[in-house]
Amino acid sequence: MSPAAQQQTRLIRYMRWLKRHYKLDFADYDSLYQWSVENPAEFWQTLWQYFNIKSFSPYKKVLSDGEMPYARWFEGATLNYVEHIFQGKTDFSPAIKFLSENTPLSTISWEQLESQVASMSAFLKQKGVSKGDRVVAYLPNIPEAVVAFLATASLGAIWSSASPDFGTASVIDRFAQIEPKVLFATDGYTYGGKSFNRMTIVEEIAQQLPTLENVVIVPFLDKKLEKLSVNTILSFVLWQNALATESEQLVFEPVEFAHPLYILFSSGTTGIPKAIVHGHGGVLLEHQKYLAFHNDLNAGETFFWYSTTGWMMWNFSVSTLLLGGTMLIYDGSPAYPSLDFMWRLASEAPIHHFGTSAPFLVSCMKAGFDTKNENIKLNQLRSIGSTGSPLPDEAFSYVYDHIKKDVWLASISGGTDICTAWVGGNPLLPVCEGEIQCRCLGCAMESWDELGNPILNEVGEMVVTKPMPSMPVFFWKDTDFEKYKSSYFEMYPSVWRHGDWLKVTDRQSLIIYGRSDATLNRQGVRIGTAEIYRVLDAIKELRDALIVNLELSGGEHFMPLFVVCTEGVILDDILKSKIKKSLREAYSPRHVPDDIIAVPGIPYTISGKKLEAPVKKILMGVPLSKAANLGSVRNPSALDFFVEFGKRFAK
Repeated sequence: MSPAAQQQTRLIRYMRWLKRHYKLDFADYDSLYQWSVENPAEFWQTLWQYFNIKSFSPYKKVLSDGEMPYARWFEGATLNYVEHIFQGKTDFSPAIKFLSENTPLSTISWEQLESQVASMSAFLKQKGVSKGDRVVAYLPNIPEAVVAFLATASLGAIWSSASPDFGTASVIDRFAQIEPKVLFATDGYTYGGKSFNRMTIVEEIAQQLPTLENVVIVPFLDKKLEKLSVNTILSFVLWQNALATESEQLVFEPVEFAHPLYILFSSGTTGIPKAIVHGHGGVLLEHQKYLAFHNDLNAGETFFWYSTTGWMMWNFSVSTLLLGGTMLIYDGSPAYPSLDFMWRLASEAPIHHFGTSAPFLVSCMKAGFDTKNENIKLNQLRSIGSTGSPLPDEAFSYVYDHIKKDVWLASISGGTDICTAWVGGNPLLPVCEGEIQCRCLGCAMESWDELGNPILNEVGEMVVTKPMPSMPVFFWKDTDFEKYKSSYFEMYPSVWRHGDWLKVTDRQSLIIYGRSDATLNRQGVRIGTAEIYRVLDAIKELRDALIVNLELSGGEHFMPLFVVCTEGVILDDILKSKIKKSLREAYSPRHVPDDIIAVPGIPYTISGKKLEAPVKKILMGVPLSKAANLGSVRNPSALDFFVEFGKRFAK
């Protein structure tokens, strides 16, 4: 970003505001960041004022009991997240743009959105939904999901959603924990040009949720659906009939700052997913902070992040509306009917801020896709965001050489635990290959060694030493905080351990090396799996890969690399030698696997994470039923190979 453009960013405008209102003068981002983490109460209080947070009652104290996980923010304040959504509405751009594989691009105005939310809120209230009740959804990424969520939250009720590609058991494992009163569900969805009817599954889910009183069916496959035929005593109603409920002006239920807004679930790869509760106030402040300062989103700009309703990036994307941005919603495959589809959408919508995953960018790179060759003009595109896994070095160069030379590429990382990014983009800093630009404001993150000492230019445990408002309020039904503490605070009391390997450079940029619980320990040297994948991503003969390190008896170790070859390629000795040579030259002999094995597929969670830890457990002899929660696995048949392969290690 040019110096002149930087002076117009929202981050610079905030720094000027701090100088005027607080007499705080910061020469650069690093000094602003240090102040934000050394003075958390003052920093978050400035955001309360800067973003004009509307509270029905005043807060007594910004931060009470600063020790995690018991920190409490803005106690005494009562507000509502949804009120701030409509506080940001504009009259010069739509609230939502939408398309799917079988639906052309359309728009929803702010007036239409508010009217629909008011009607659905009235419907829910008519059905007895009130503050604290749970409302759940089994919906594609469609505008109806946004409407249902905002209607739920306006009443102070609590939202949770799952994507319709989730299996029945996976959905029940999640929703049964929180005892919902209402279910919004779809009749089906499309993906990759194929249609999937879900009505039978919806009935099965409904029957397994004893607290459920009403089910609202959103016609998606059959948009002309006018009558329901279901085998259940539950009350089923069509979306259009619920939306016809008479309503007056939308009313917002005042709730405490920490009152639950929605419940997100951990991936659940090794057990019942943990129900992670996020509050109205924490989400409100954090999302405005990130989108304004670290994404530089302006009112009227179109923001898109490829997601499903089962991933926290959906929740994050809804907050686009807080800043008067336009939320672009797409449901379907990112590569259907071809790999250029997403980039053509970015050109035609147009999209100003485009969010995707590292694997998508790598796929484009391996396919040799170039916007110039396809005559795709991305004149309005300002930023490309990447998350889900570390973005390889080569992908940075690829984006600037083959997608758009003057775009701002921001690799970010966060997660379901905080429903935001800890680390990410910064319009004031350079973009460096293979690195994340900065730690976000208010995030006191460090890399620690085994003794709990902060380190620079070395790989250590990612930790956060001070609380943030968007940390979970609690885990559902975890009244004594035992699950909460065991998830994040077991290794370092009162310090959040996130479970990633992290390097903080002396320039204050960051490199994430993968999950620390899937770390490869080779001769006492810790290796993050992301290092291996970075090298393999550049090998065109490989489509996918997974690596684990097995600690065997007698102090022996075995590190197999499992690969999926691209179509028409055979894993022969020549390709194996190429893989080993690439790893040895890029990193060290320790990075070379003991064996390379071709597999039919690599198992993933529904949210797109490789099942490294469960595969390791299977190979170490843990029964499949205990090693992985199959309901949360996108392609469970891919585990069959590892079950058979693991028999060779059976004692």
